[in-house]
Amino acid sequence: MAKLYFKFGAMGCSKTAQALITKFNYEERNMKVLLLKPAIDTRDGATVVKSRIGLQQDAIAVGQDESLFKLYEEVYPDRNVIIVDECQFLTPEQVDELSDIVIQKNIPVLCFGLATDFTTHLFAGSRRLFEIAESISEIKSVCTCGAKATVNARLDDNGNVVTEGSQVVLGGNDRYVAMCRRCWLKRIKEQKERGIS
Repeated sequence: MAKLYFKFGAMGCSKTAQALITKFNYEERNMKVLLLKPAIDTRDGATVVKSRIGLQQDAIAVGQDESLFKLYEEVYPDRNVIIVDECQFLTPEQVDELSDIVIQKNIPVLCFGLATDFTTHLFAGSRRLFEIAESISEIKSVCTCGAKATVNARLDDNGNVVTEGSQVVLGGNDRYVAMCRRCWLKRIKEQKERGIS
């Protein structure tokens, strides 16, 4: 029986690498994979899914107003599995559609992404996945202190932690670093003491 999976973690925990490895594993068994990514994620090109370790594949970019159920049913009905990278950028309605595909078409859907933004608040797509996914698992990463990283700290051009701004600002290691909450709060406190907010 197919399931809706949500595999989440902080920045740099190998979510995308694991998504691409999973795609390879299905294809190695002669199954057809529909690899999706939200169109808002243009860091590595409009239709490229790329991991930090260099693995990459072409994907179908989907806009927030696009029906994923219709895309599957009308364009890719021959696919045996759907894999979504950066699923936090999906709308709650798109997550519901992925669940509908699982239930109505008996097709497994594996979603890989962040749970929270740089302020530690859930993304809308991730929130919906926590609410309805049949399988939820964390891909762990580590802070520089050795503790489990849970915060996706956003950095400004001077390396200071940012605590205000738009929820979505694309970037990689130059813009984000995974930290434990203790180190994140300590760094914010130190910045405030130096007059940096």
